[in-house]
Amino acid sequence: MPSRPAREARPSEAPRWTRDLLLFALLFAAQMLLHAPLLRLPYFWDEAGYYVPAARDLYLTGTLIPHSTPSNAHPPLVMAWLALAWRAAGFSTLVTRTAMLAVAAFTLVGLFRLARAAAPPVVAWATLALTAVYPVFFTQSSLAHVDLAAAGLTFWGLAAYLEDRQGAAVFWFSLAGLAKETAILTPLVLFAWEAVSPAASARWRAFFPPATRSLRAWRLLAPALPLAAWYAYHYARTGFLLGNPEYLRYNLTATLDPLRVPLALGLRLWQALGYFGLYLLTAGGLLALRRPAQASNGVPRPRIAPWIQVAFLAVFLAYLSFMSVAGGAVLARYLLPVVPLVILVMVSTIWRRVRYWRIVVILVGIAFVAGLFTNPPYGFALEDNLAYRDYIAMHAEAARFLSLRYPHARVLTAWPASDELSRPWLGYVSRPFPVVRVEDFTPAQVGIASRSAGQFDVALVFSTKYQPTRPLLEDWLPWQHLKEKYFGYHRDLPPEEIAAQLGARVVFQKNSDGQWVAVIAWEREENARLLPAPAP
Repeated sequence: MPSRPAREARPSEAPRWTRDLLLFALLFAAQMLLHAPLLRLPYFWDEAGYYVPAARDLYLTGTLIPHSTPSNAHPPLVMAWLALAWRAAGFSTLVTRTAMLAVAAFTLVGLFRLARAAAPPVVAWATLALTAVYPVFFTQSSLAHVDLAAAGLTFWGLAAYLEDRQGAAVFWFSLAGLAKETAILTPLVLFAWEAVSPAASARWRAFFPPATRSLRAWRLLAPALPLAAWYAYHYARTGFLLGNPEYLRYNLTATLDPLRVPLALGLRLWQALGYFGLYLLTAGGLLALRRPAQASNGVPRPRIAPWIQVAFLAVFLAYLSFMSVAGGAVLARYLLPVVPLVILVMVSTIWRRVRYWRIVVILVGIAFVAGLFTNPPYGFALEDNLAYRDYIAMHAEAARFLSLRYPHARVLTAWPASDELSRPWLGYVSRPFPVVRVEDFTPAQVGIASRSAGQFDVALVFSTKYQPTRPLLEDWLPWQHLKEKYFGYHRDLPPEEIAAQLGARVVFQKNSDGQWVAVIAWEREENARLLPAPAP
């Protein structure tokens, strides 16, 4: 029988699953408590644009291919989970966010189990705590996206892989691929790594799986089969393999530029190693390498086995490489399957070599928590910290203002506010508004709108990009041009300038740390066509 060193001296399987269930319950309760102020927020950005509409279509009609929004060919596992939750408890944002918090707790349990398979318990607990408060993980925990679920299933698969339970690993990796297609990178890169393992010389054997493991690399190809079946089904139903043509252009063909790829790689490295306080942990881990291992009871503290570190590195590099080539939006949430691996390795290194390692971990945790409430001095996705809450609150207030003062107006706006106003089930309005949509609020788009002013009555304008008060690299024009060319960066006109170009005035405005929203109306609408403002 092959030995399984990662599982030596552990209790039987049943007690371990009992502890996993207990840990899940505790984490879920803690997540619900910490996210309580966020549980009833209306849907945000990509939630409103794709994932919730796709899940709602499945909930209402039973179809795996969405029809209320263009399909982007994402596998349907997470949408099916939301549809099941709505079927059981009703369609509401509270149910949605509770269901996603259950996924987050499941993800943390999988990460803890993975960390325990690779490192001592104290490292696993520290990794669990830091990951839970890392801003990107925390905010994604209650948002209806697919990346966190893919990360969690990947962690469960990696844990089973390290424990030499290849059947379980195939099962979890298969589910991960059905949560998000990019999760298939993990079993594929592990297959390639194991396939070359027999050819490794004795000098490099420590960096490959031990010979005592039941190596059957071909099994790691099995998770690709369910994903292939999904794409075959999608193609048969829609005629498109990888989503609609615009989605394919935005996420693949338009990104294959020899200059964009290294720029995207640089951004991905920052997101994986430096984003929101990660640089403190990375710097601490690298500096700790200069120190000898600390001793416990006269024995040097153990490291993560070299072959496990190489497995993590292979997965890390695969994600970095692929996400630098594909993906029109360079979003930090796409790296959720690998950032906790970085946290695990760095925490293990610091624990092994630094006497007061707990102080370092606490300082990093404080930086993570601060990052939840403090925006960086450069552009970032609002969904990466609690700035998304401010966005939702401002847009909800603007929608209420429109509903009270201009209930029958035709509204000029841009996506995603166009969906917020026209789809009441997103949580912003009680009845839909007819909308006239522009791409953004740049001078060119505002100019187009000004030439068709008769088609709308009021305008809901907002910052479509985060603009820090004191931005970093703001005066470096080459970087601005590169962002505009390769990453969709643009500058929105401020509300006053938009109103001036439209020949109207600002009647409502809210601002919040690099974000703003405003309603613009014409005097004729103020005095004649629309309802007066409610009495205070």
